[in-house]
Amino acid sequence: MTAAEMVVAVKDMAKGFDYDVIAIGYPGPVVHNKPVAEPANLGEGWVGFNYREAFGCPVRMVNDALLQALGSYQGDSMLFLGLGTGLGAAMVIENVAQPLEIAHLPYRKGKTFEHYVGKQYRKKHGKKKWRKRVHDVVDKLTAAMQPDYIVIGGGDVDKLDELPPKSRRGDNTLAFDGGFRLWQDDSLIV
Repeated sequence: MTAAEMVVAVKDMAKGFDYDVIAIGYPGPVVHNKPVAEPANLGEGWVGFNYREAFGCPVRMVNDALLQALGSYQGDSMLFLGLGTGLGAAMVIENVAQPLEIAHLPYRKGKTFEHYVGKQYRKKHGKKKWRKRVHDVVDKLTAAMQPDYIVIGGGDVDKLDELPPKSRRGDNTLAFDGGFRLWQDDSLIV
């Protein structure tokens, strides 16, 4: 899907709805409300696209993991990790939100965090080994980031039978709350 195709699809789905603003969770790095790299799993044309003009209203865009993190945030310092095709990550500390591009950092045997906690690894090596890696990655990131709590979300969180210490399950639907929070929470710094 390209950015232009996304706009057409969203406008079609939103027929009959009243809206003044748009919040977008983008599957890639976003700086100053704009994507800085084309997404790995979508079509091209996202970088440099004029979203405000296309939608006809103000648009705020953040990394998709950050959008779900904002919807999950309940104060203090929170590390959000999204498990799915890859690994999404964000931190919110005392209402200051920051996406984290840590998925591609080296972890083991020349492979990245994302390699070991992504969907392909789970399918190839099985849930038991994947769960062990998820717990280890969460432990390592918790030691590095020192959050008060961790929210594990994304499409594959339901594949975990037990959560690491200080963790709770997230829910993809919380990204909607994050989108509202982007526009309505004046105490939030993004």
